[in-house]
Amino acid sequence: MVYNFNYNTDGYEGDGAEDGKSQDGSETLPYIDESPTMSPQLCAPQGPDGEAVSPTPPEGLLPGGEIEKGLEMKKLVLSGFLASEEIYINQLEALLLPMRPLKATATTSQPVLTIQQVETIFYKIQDIFEIHKEFYDALLPNIQQWDEKVTVGHLFQKLASQLGVYKAFVDNYKVALETAEKCSQANSQFQKISENLKVKGPKDSKDCTTSVSMEALLYKPIDRVTRSTLVLHDLLKHTPKDHPDFPLLQDALRISQNFLSSINEEIDPRRTAVTTPKGEARQLVKDGFLVEVSESSRKVRHVFLFTDLLLCAKMKKTAVGRHQQYECKWYIPLADLTFQTLDDSDSCHSIQVLPEHEIEEMKIKISVLKSEIQKEKKAPKGQSRVERLRKKMNEQESWLLLHSPTIPFRIHNKHGKSYLFLLSSDYERSEWRESIQKLQKKDLQACVLSSVELQVLTSSCFKLRTVHNIPVTSNKDDSSSVNGYIYLLCFLPDLYCTLEVDSYGYFVSKAKTRVFRDTTEPQWNEEFEIELEGSQYLRILCYENCYDKSMLNKDDNEIVDKIMGKGQVQLDPQTVQSKNWHMDVIEMNGIKVEFSMKFTSRDLSLKRTPSKKQSGVFGVKINVVTKRERSKVPYIVRQCIEEVEKRGIDEVGIYRISGVATDIQALKTAFDTNTKDILMMLSDMDINAIAGTLKLYFRELPEPLLTDRLYPAFMEVGALSPVDPAAKENCMMHLLRSLPDPNLMTFLTLLEHLKRVAEKEPINKMSLHNLATVFGPTLLRPSESESTKGQHITSASDIWSHDVMAQVQVLLYYLQHPPITFAELKRNTLYFSTDV
Repeated sequence: MVYNFNYNTDGYEGDGAEDGKSQDGSETLPYIDESPTMSPQLCAPQGPDGEAVSPTPPEGLLPGGEIEKGLEMKKLVLSGFLASEEIYINQLEALLLPMRPLKATATTSQPVLTIQQVETIFYKIQDIFEIHKEFYDALLPNIQQWDEKVTVGHLFQKLASQLGVYKAFVDNYKVALETAEKCSQANSQFQKISENLKVKGPKDSKDCTTSVSMEALLYKPIDRVTRSTLVLHDLLKHTPKDHPDFPLLQDALRISQNFLSSINEEIDPRRTAVTTPKGEARQLVKDGFLVEVSESSRKVRHVFLFTDLLLCAKMKKTAVGRHQQYECKWYIPLADLTFQTLDDSDSCHSIQVLPEHEIEEMKIKISVLKSEIQKEKKAPKGQSRVERLRKKMNEQESWLLLHSPTIPFRIHNKHGKSYLFLLSSDYERSEWRESIQKLQKKDLQACVLSSVELQVLTSSCFKLRTVHNIPVTSNKDDSSSVNGYIYLLCFLPDLYCTLEVDSYGYFVSKAKTRVFRDTTEPQWNEEFEIELEGSQYLRILCYENCYDKSMLNKDDNEIVDKIMGKGQVQLDPQTVQSKNWHMDVIEMNGIKVEFSMKFTSRDLSLKRTPSKKQSGVFGVKINVVTKRERSKVPYIVRQCIEEVEKRGIDEVGIYRISGVATDIQALKTAFDTNTKDILMMLSDMDINAIAGTLKLYFRELPEPLLTDRLYPAFMEVGALSPVDPAAKENCMMHLLRSLPDPNLMTFLTLLEHLKRVAEKEPINKMSLHNLATVFGPTLLRPSESESTKGQHITSASDIWSHDVMAQVQVLLYYLQHPPITFAELKRNTLYFSTDV
């Protein structure tokens, strides 16, 4: 929400001002609009012409006979201010009361909030409380023992000199409100606390306490700065110029006045309102960077949603030192805006998507740059190189942000042209659509802007914008992002949901819960393992399965899923990276999703732990399993492949979307114990769980399928230049022939299966490169001794960034190769030996 704060200069205090009522009982609350939160506007006292009131009082205000009366008025002003100061201190104390227990529980196994959230919401409140408590305690005896010789100017001067604390509070105010709101939505216990804070009344008040919301109390320091400035103005009016207080109060007012002016200058560029030539207020509701498909190419645009129109702009190139400006590309009045959907066929023709391997290669490059930046930060003179690396990383992340979105969002001007944006997340598309539709519910009139009006509006966008930088990780605090895996346990009473996390500035769908059909009591208890790549947020989108009756004549009874709710939680590194499960709740449109999560670092996920029991299949050497089964390929591999090819080969994101961890564990147990009804379990199980079981089997082998011994050779040969393809071919085939027979047979079986999956890429969106990215780091993994050879590699994150590209390229080589058979390889081995 946006708060615009304006104050009347006729007085600093009024009856009932603390509870938001004027003397006649009417509301005196600030103007509130349901737009994105911004920092508040602090208004210094103004004269009738709108100019700031001068700190110097008018000449001749206190003629000789009026001095005594003036000092009495000064005492009244001070007494009134002291009473309001007592109320203000009680309000600050009410805020601090829950802060201490919330901070104490943050380090326990069941925190209400994280330490970071507590410090964000209550930022500088303790400091402000101590400043005003000290001021109150010093001012009180002066009022109680009042005479014409009493001086208070030094107290106000000291108070004004501490306004830097308020500057820090104001800068954090927007984030504090947003954090408090998100925490209230996610945690019912905190919601109860924040809605019912108890404020003590004045000492002589009959009412002991009053209930006030946390949002209202967080606004009080904003209110207080302006009130203090107004008090100083009134005190100067009633203080003779020759009184010792006069220069001190004048200095305090000057400091306060300058402080308010500096705050307003900083806030001014983020004001969300612009006045039209007709005198109407046009409010900025939402803005952000989107990728537009224009003239068959992708362009990054800054899109501004106002209360009556949508404006698409781009940043103009300006000379060095000149202020940046926007250029309007187009605008649509909301009264004329309609939505159009893109079906799959339209999408394929109009949207050019880069090969997946180019996206993955860029992610690896960015990861390597991140590692280099971290190393240079520790170097004695690495700062200049850090800046160059950051610039390069920003360029690469911007490229990734431009080319990664694929979800179409088309808007249409009913009188003319359509426009197409590409988004990375259904969550984001839903946000924009809902914001526009909410505004369209109002009685809107189509607006037509003249060229001058359009130029004025576009020029104001630079000041109005709330989003200043494209959302790449190089613009964020790296310490707030998380790498590794989270295990997420969801309980959802109805519907189904998808899970997304951000990666390099855009969001990626990582998991989907089961869809229950033909039951009124679905039981959800699903655990997912989700990989994090510099992630800061987890998003959950809830869908309802519904059949579109207009499509019932289609052979496949196409299901049209409706978004019923969406929510987002921040992945706080301190909380997420603890070994304990962290419980949380997201409430959205009446839907409550309860979940728990715990974090596993990439270092631990890379380690292989051999099974102590040789009776199962997971964690057991592949030659032991095949010998026991008297098979060439482990039974688990054959059955999972068969089931995926039977009913999962058309599944979007097969092998990429995480299966339910509890289902995977159930299958793992069944295969380990050789359960007789394993085939029945497979036929009933969600296909992503079966795909996940196959990946887990390869990941838990005591050594990777392509072996520890051959790993260095695979890496070396895989990096060979394609200048001599025959030499590379000989080397790559020789390495395959060097594998033990069970490893080779299993690898060739998997290879042909993955090729069959990739043949369905137009449907399942899984290319050969996609599949190589999923399986490469699992089938090829350095042994612990190999990974510690290079001094430049210090952690599993570095191993990942340096080796994963090579691992992917090796598997991709074999996937792109014509069919390879076991018999042909062995025949070539015999021929090679005889020839030698």
